[in-house]
Amino acid sequence: MRISARADYAVRAALQLAAARDAGPLKAEAIAEDQGISHKFLEGILGDMRKGGLVESQRGGRGGYWLARPADTISVADVIRCVDGPLVSVRGERPPDLTYTGPAESLLPLWIALRASVREVLGVSLAEVASAQLPPPIAARADDPEAWTNP
Repeated sequence: MRISARADYAVRAALQLAAARDAGPLKAEAIAEDQGISHKFLEGILGDMRKGGLVESQRGGRGGYWLARPADTISVADVIRCVDGPLVSVRGERPPDLTYTGPAESLLPLWIALRASVREVLGVSLAEVASAQLPPPIAARADDPEAWTNP
């Protein structure tokens, strides 16, 4: 699976907003500076997240961006889907829309299992990530030294 720069930046911005929930709106410039993201690129991402219902915004001196819902109700997957579309696709198609024959027939359940695994991991809420409180099964996967190596 490949996480695009756009998705990475969107999740980082959403985490910044989750961490500042009680501080009021955050300016895009501040998020961009804190996260080392191009301000112009981030503005486009935040615009998509606003259209997708994940953030709200207000213009003006006291304006900025904030999460549209509590951080514990927004998953990392929600953010990625908002800016990049489906989490898992094969040749641009969703796995249930695919058909295979012969020895490739068992690919479909493999893609479905992959999608379920990705949903499980990316189903972690922004609140959990922002507070460094990953669910035990996810934390255990990350604690496995083999997870950190490339085959």
